[in-house]
Amino acid sequence: MIFANPAYLWLLSLIVPLIVWYILKQHKSDASIEVSTTMPFDKLPKSYKYYLRHVCFALRVLALVALIVAIARPQLNNSWSNKSTEGIDIVMALDISTSMLARDFSPNRVEAAKDVAAQFVSGRSYDNIGLVIFAGESFTMCPMTVDHAVLLNLLKTVECGMLEDRTAIGDGLATAINRIKDGPAKSKTIILLTDGTNNAGDIAPVTAAEIASTFGIRVYTIGVGTQGEAMYPVQTPYGVTYKPYPVEIDETTLRNIAQKTGGEYFRATDKGALKEIFDEIDKLEKTKLSVTQFNKKEEVFIPWVLLAFVLFCIDVLLRNTILRNIP
Repeated sequence: MIFANPAYLWLLSLIVPLIVWYILKQHKSDASIEVSTTMPFDKLPKSYKYYLRHVCFALRVLALVALIVAIARPQLNNSWSNKSTEGIDIVMALDISTSMLARDFSPNRVEAAKDVAAQFVSGRSYDNIGLVIFAGESFTMCPMTVDHAVLLNLLKTVECGMLEDRTAIGDGLATAINRIKDGPAKSKTIILLTDGTNNAGDIAPVTAAEIASTFGIRVYTIGVGTQGEAMYPVQTPYGVTYKPYPVEIDETTLRNIAQKTGGEYFRATDKGALKEIFDEIDKLEKTKLSVTQFNKKEEVFIPWVLLAFVLFCIDVLLRNTILRNIP
């Protein structure tokens, strides 16, 4: 244990003169009743109050000590610790093309996906998780990390329009593979979420799937979109308006990617279904990881303040009840 304000501990040196003053005061105190001799009372039995007459002073001294220690702010020290735990390497590849603004999810597809993904990340405390976004091109939003606070903050900033529009599924998958292939865990998983068909990029989705299979990476693909039609944003001279368009997801390609890598394809038609899919993926195989944790300082002055308060209360109670002095 360390102290944030150790200089205040010098106040403890005042306890010694306080005790000396109390002892001298006992010898010099004047009697309430003066008699010629006390010999007739020497053989009388002493009551319990005689033996407890110094308790109140002792309580005040102990309360003062506790208060001084509290003012010095005792803390538990910082420390690094290594521990083994269960975890896997995961990269989430999220489609942010403008079609992800469709309103068949509340409030739209991309915000629903971000919300469910954030819940998924929060439930995987020790996994190495990264984030890749893609549209007409792909970009690593967050490399794999166990610092999930950083990942979640970056996930909040993801918006449609950050990248060139269109949908490059193959490029998004290839970027995710490049990020995860050298990860430390035995189990490596990519979660690819899209709502369209591959119409851009330099790498075919099936080619990227074969590369993932070579590195032993499982890819779970999720097609996002309702059955039939959905309200899509359309730019007009009067601003953005929403019009119904058919939902077109290349489920055949997404299934092939999942099958080639030992993963699984899911179709999410609403936010509830998307949540169930992430819950299913949450049951993946786990492996041992060595995690270094940093323990922050912890303030422990409150128990000392409470101790001082309790001692002062006991002192006041005793002085006004069973140990009360009668003038």
